[in-house]
Formats: sequence, C-alpha cells, structure tokens
Amino acid sequence: MRSPVTTPAAGGDARPRPRDMLRYAFRTPAVGPLAALVVAVVAFAVTTETFLTPQNLSLVLQQSIVVGTLALGQSLIILTAGIDLANGAIAVLGTIVMAKLAFDGGNPVTALVLGLTAATFVGLVNGLLVSRLRLPPFIVTLGALTVVYAAARLYSQSRSYPVTSGLLVFWGNGLGIGGVFLTWGTFLLVGLYGFFWYVLTQTAWGRHIYAVGNAPESARLTGIDVRRTLLSVYVTAGLLYGVAAWQSLGRIPNADPNSYQTANLESITAVVLGGTSLFGGRGSVIGTLIGALIVNVLRSGLTQAGIDSLYQDVATGTLVVVAVGVDQILRRSGPR
Repeated sequence: MRSPVTTPAAGGDARPRPRDMLRYAFRTPAVGPLAALVVAVVAFAVTTETFLTPQNLSLVLQQSIVVGTLALGQSLIILTAGIDLANGAIAVLGTIVMAKLAFDGGNPVTALVLGLTAATFVGLVNGLLVSRLRLPPFIVTLGALTVVYAAARLYSQSRSYPVTSGLLVFWGNGLGIGGVFLTWGTFLLVGLYGFFWYVLTQTAWGRHIYAVGNAPESARLTGIDVRRTLLSVYVTAGLLYGVAAWQSLGRIPNADPNSYQTANLESITAVVLGGTSLFGGRGSVIGTLIGALIVNVLRSGLTQAGIDSLYQDVATGTLVVVAVGVDQILRRSGPR
C-alpha cells in the first residue's frame, strides 16, 4: 500500500509558489523599496535623456545626504512607535550655531561641537518629555518644531551666515568616480547606515528598540527599561540631526534660519517608502536609505520629464499613503 506521505496532498512539492514569494517580498522591509527604486531609475532612464548623466547622478546623491541622515534619526524614533516633526528645525538650529560662531571669529572646532551639542540637547529635552512625562511624541515634537525654529531666528537675528571654514564645509569635498562626484558626506551617510544597521540587528539596544515599538508594556514586563530606551533613541536622533546640519553646510556653505521647512515631511516620506511601519516595531534602516534615494530620484526624474512641482508633490504624497496602507493591511492579515 502506498504511503500517504508520498502523495501530492501531503505537501511533497516544496517549490515556493509565486503568491508566497510575493508575500515574502512585501514582508521583507527592504525588498519592496529596492524594487521600487530600480523601477523608477529604469523608467526615468528610458523616458529622459539626462537622468543617467554623471552630473545628474551626482546631484541626486548630494541631495540625498541631508535628508538621508535626518531620515536615519527619524527611523529610530518611528521604530519606537513615535514620530519627530522637529528634525528639520533642529538641523537648522545646528547650522546657525555652527555658522554664527565661526562667522563671529570663534574657533571652528568649538563652533562644530556647540552645534552638535545644541541639536543633541533638543533631542534630550524631547526624549525626557516623551519618556518621563509620557507626552505623545506628535505633540512634543510639534511644539519643538515651532520653538526651535523661533530660537534659530532669534539667535541668528533672522539673517543668514556664510561659511568659509574648511572644517565646517568638509563633507562637501570629495572625489570623482567614473564622472560621478562623490562627496565625503556620501561616504559618511553610507557609514552611518551601516553602523546603525549593525546596532539594530546585532545588539541588545537594537532589539530593545524593536521590542518597545511592538509592545511597550510587554517589553517592560520582560525587563527592558522602556523609558531609558526611549530617551536614548531621542538623544541619538538629536545627535544625528546635528550631523545632518554639519553635512548641509558642506552642500550649501550658508546657514539660513528659514531653510529645511519641509525636511520633516521628506524624512518621514523616506522612512515610510523604505518599508518602516509608522506603527512601530517593524522596519530596516537599509530600507530608509533606499527610501531617501527614491524621494530624490522621483523629484529629479519628474523635473527632467517636465512635470510641474505640484504634481510631483501629488505623486510623492500618493506613494506615502499607499505605503502606509500596505503596511496596515499586512499588520491586520498577520503572519501566514
């Protein structure tokens, strides 16, 4: 008599089905964004004549540096089920502190350290309000958005400051590879993402961040200090925003208190398009890096295709809504 384990009904065919492969792609944070990036690059390469030129590729990479670093800090906060609406304002404050002190004759090293310290301090304050007083991150960072922008304008007296210090514009220097100009800021960005990918995937701190984002009460019951984890995330994010300020002076050697008005939305867009869940506990910083590239590839490609900037905003906003919708559907469906 034939054994039942050899029949097709017993599941002898171990080949993956297309539906299972598609589900796996959707559930792997970086796969979907990478596919979207490849499709966008191919589409713009076919429909425009200048997208793949070395000059344009250099510009896309340079435009991704500041947003990419802001999005990295944003990713850490969103992984804890929070959100940061003030990251662009914090970066602006950092640029103003660095540029003004150097412009007034101060030591560039001191200016740099104080700029990074100012950004980190704002992150510390936000973290204390969220972790100790348990205020909603949306409200805390919305208030910080207004306060920090006002502080930057007051400190700068609503004027911009040119930057000539070699230290402060360092990340704008670089080298050409195959006609594409790669700034040192690009290498720093890749290094930061590599470092935080390792930290999030290979260290206890990284596992605690995901645990807090998934279920803070369960994380607390397992012995994780939820408040300390949240505070450390906001402080780390503040420091990253300070680094983004330093990078921005390398890209545009001028500190303007009115700059980066939409950087918070752009960083959130990069995080969401990169597959990180706005509901916390799911995502990858590698996906965020890809998301930052997607944002700038879309803007560059649509601009060269002659699409009005208003329609570009419509396209980007639609992608964000679709990405959040897909994440919500996957969370409701649960593991299968």
